[in-house]
Amino acid sequence: MRLLNILKENNIIKVSPEDHLAYALAKLLTSHDAAFVFDQTDKFIGVINPYYCLIKSSYPGNTKVAHCLYHPPRIYINYPLTKVAELFNQSKIHYLPVFDQQEKFLGIISARRVLTHIKTLPIFKIKIKEMIKFKKPPVTIYDNSSVAEALNLFKTYKFSKLIVTNHERKLKGVLSYYDLISFMVMPKAKEKRGERKGNKAHLVNQTIKYFYKTYVLTLDENKNFYEVIDLIINKKIGSVVIIDKEKRPLNIITTQDLLKFYIKEEKGGFFKQVSSDIGRLLAKKKI
Repeated sequence: MRLLNILKENNIIKVSPEDHLAYALAKLLTSHDAAFVFDQTDKFIGVINPYYCLIKSSYPGNTKVAHCLYHPPRIYINYPLTKVAELFNQSKIHYLPVFDQQEKFLGIISARRVLTHIKTLPIFKIKIKEMIKFKKPPVTIYDNSSVAEALNLFKTYKFSKLIVTNHERKLKGVLSYYDLISFMVMPKAKEKRGERKGNKAHLVNQTIKYFYKTYVLTLDENKNFYEVIDLIINKKIGSVVIIDKEKRPLNIITTQDLLKFYIKEEKGGFFKQVSSDIGRLLAKKKI
């Protein structure tokens, strides 16, 4: 399938190099989103992405967009989907610019558009439980834990999301690293520097109940894998929590997991085919 068929050319989130970072970030919802930056001649010059602006760096909200640009990988119109999926995962950005061979900006491609076009592949017609048994166990945190405890878990395990449970291990919600960091880093209107430092210290001692999302999409482990993709596409979310019969969380499947699985299965199938072709050629030579 050609990338041209799933290219997005309209309704792209655009900002100017002269805009403030806070203005650009207000247009984005997750750490994987991107605002595309164009100069006065309408030339693409980079993106604003929460992960690179707030997590990898700590730019104040009043920084001009021009000073906190990230230069994402470029997708070329002749790239195969596996290459595109790899670049989504490597960059941690789920919206990337697409160019032709003459470096002309054509539009963007999103991870959800790719998932929409691969969800009917036979590789996704397996039970969820068959996939999650190869995943690391999820990191969970109690709903009355402190922000400091959550930050320590994020730092230790390098996960972007924690599953929140009560002490009976029943699912309560999901806490994302981006939600915490963006709240702590972005300055509020008319807030002085000293006040901001004091507020951050106070935040660290608060419980996470003020920060985690209680609206969580779930699926039973016995459902089919493609149903995860359907939820992510239709509900426009980035992950689905997998639960058992007692509604206790077993794992979490993210967009990144789906892309990684697709890459692995597609490349595995390619090498099996090549190996089979070589085997047939060698057999013919012996004859």
